[in-house]
Amino acid sequence: MAVLNSIRQRSVFLIVIIALALFSFVLADVIRNGGMVSQKSQNTIATINGEDIDREQFARQVESLQRNMGQNATTAQVVNQVWEMNVRRTLMQEQFEELGIRVEEAQVKEMMRRELANNPNFTNEAGVFDEAKLREYVATLRSTSPQAYQQWLDFETSLAETAREQIYLNLVRAGVGATLLEGEQAYRFTNDNVDMEFVHIPYTTVEDSQVEISKDEIRDYVKAHPGQFKTEPTRDIQYVLYEETASVEDEAEVKTELLGLLNDKVEFNAATNTSDTVEGFATTRNWETLVNERSDEKFQDRFVFKNQLPVDHADSLFNLNEGEVYGPFKFNGSYRLARVVETAQIPDSAKARHILVSWQGSPVGGQVTRSKEQAQQLADSLANVVKGNKDKFAELASEFSADASNKEDAGQLGWFGPGAMVPPFNDFVFNNNEGSIGVVETQFGYHVIHIQEQTEKEKAVKLATVSRAIQPSEQTSNELFAEVTKFELGAKDGNFADLAKEGGKEVRPVKEIKQLEENIPGIGAQRRIVQWAFEEEVEVGDIRRFEVPSGYVVAQVTGLNKGGLKSAEAASATVIPILQKQKKAEIIKSEISGSDLQAIAQQQGVQVNTANAVNRNSPTLPGVGSEPKVVGAAFGLESGGTSSPLEGEKGVFVVKVLQKNDAPQMESYRPYAAREASARRITVNTEVFQALKESAEIEDNRARFY
Repeated sequence: MAVLNSIRQRSVFLIVIIALALFSFVLADVIRNGGMVSQKSQNTIATINGEDIDREQFARQVESLQRNMGQNATTAQVVNQVWEMNVRRTLMQEQFEELGIRVEEAQVKEMMRRELANNPNFTNEAGVFDEAKLREYVATLRSTSPQAYQQWLDFETSLAETAREQIYLNLVRAGVGATLLEGEQAYRFTNDNVDMEFVHIPYTTVEDSQVEISKDEIRDYVKAHPGQFKTEPTRDIQYVLYEETASVEDEAEVKTELLGLLNDKVEFNAATNTSDTVEGFATTRNWETLVNERSDEKFQDRFVFKNQLPVDHADSLFNLNEGEVYGPFKFNGSYRLARVVETAQIPDSAKARHILVSWQGSPVGGQVTRSKEQAQQLADSLANVVKGNKDKFAELASEFSADASNKEDAGQLGWFGPGAMVPPFNDFVFNNNEGSIGVVETQFGYHVIHIQEQTEKEKAVKLATVSRAIQPSEQTSNELFAEVTKFELGAKDGNFADLAKEGGKEVRPVKEIKQLEENIPGIGAQRRIVQWAFEEEVEVGDIRRFEVPSGYVVAQVTGLNKGGLKSAEAASATVIPILQKQKKAEIIKSEISGSDLQAIAQQQGVQVNTANAVNRNSPTLPGVGSEPKVVGAAFGLESGGTSSPLEGEKGVFVVKVLQKNDAPQMESYRPYAAREASARRITVNTEVFQALKESAEIEDNRARFY
């Protein structure tokens, strides 16, 4: 009881203690996980004007687009496309909401009608869009494939968004125009012109050694022109590539293995406790089975001509008799044994046309309801008709062919060579004579084929080839790994470049890598190396080894640029030529006296040149090029006037206006104003989005996840 009374007397004190303990527990968890926003940072790919883009949703979009784009697109390329789509969607949505832009269901349906007007799945027998077929299609998707139905809903949403965007862009275009004064200015820039004489003293007349540019001058120029020298965070690295290649011993081993397949041999069969004779490649009749079991490449059942064989071995292979073997020979990173299994006289190309008859369930069946048996009967019937009258082929192809790519072109396939078509089709065309008509079955359906023309027949060979890739052995790979590890450890304690030179390796520097880049010159897409270089704890001099498809890369960070204005060193390549030009201009100007062009030209060792009918729209001087400042200054002079020395793009100029030719006044400059307005409206699509993007507050976290 005494204890309970004591607790009651100190209840407030205990509550405070418990509250502090709970707060400490929560605070510790926050600190341990990186702060209050840690959970958000882990789930947010970006924040655009306060709106978060969910990481999981973004990842699903990337995965979907990657499937559509195929293997040719890298992950970084896909991520960047999805990023632009999300930024555009978010910024546009803000504008739609602010302006109250909506689209009605009827508008979406009309867009859908236009979009699907030529899709045979949604047209009736007259070729007209049928809304009932569309509703039936969507209902089928909804009941049979939730994933496909969701894709359809996404398609509808995208149409609605496109409609809203068009309304918005049309509103912007309506506000873009040009005044009559701007129209007159455009007219004057094109049609007013001057005739003039000029002296051009090139900057090259002053040696670079006569002008010195200091780092302070470069820094001052950068500070005075910050917009030109803003830079993202970048990293500089250097790397050494260790390529994993097969050794001489590895090559010899592959060659020996192939030689071992050449002749019959006796092998002990543990299962039967007997010795079996295994047929060799040179004697077996089952060459296709042997190739498919023992080769890295499957047997190709097709004829080839001499010009399709490896150049260095074409003569030897083509002159073999049936059954003879050539090799092992080295080609395309492998050793090969080749045996001629058949020779034939065939055309090297043929021209044919076809009618494809499909059945329900075949890859190009579409809405066809006929069975496979009915398809065969129809194909045979069509073949009999065209055998009797080839002129009916075009009409029948248009009516019955499932090949939409050429059915309206009489089923024409044009010229093609052996192996271009699927095997049954190929065999019919190249094993029969010109003019033949027949039916063959492929995975696409039944083809009624007409061989229209063939080239002259010539010798071709069918080869059975056993191929073994020349690859590094386990021992070679282990030795390379040891060499790379030794270099990595040594470079951490010594000089990277010196150690690479000792090992006969080239050090390759890479400057100004940006955070979201993936390509490293010389080794291609290596996103992991870029990510490592931008990790917070990485410092200049840090080294790491990376596995790449061709072997190993040992990379070292040589520079960290946190972004902002470029340093004097980074900007020097751009700024030095500008400052040199300015200083050379001052030197040249100081040497010019008077206003007589002939005297100036004689003094400077140049000529007086003439330029006639020069306008401001195309300010080009003969023999020099575009000089807008010089031409603009000429328009500011009176006829007969001479300029002071002018600093141009390619040198210092002194100009004398011979005559100013003003174009006649127009009653109205409306056509020129309309032309200017039209030109400006063309750029609305890109410039509006760019303006919205530049004014938005965007927190980009892509580099954290990709």
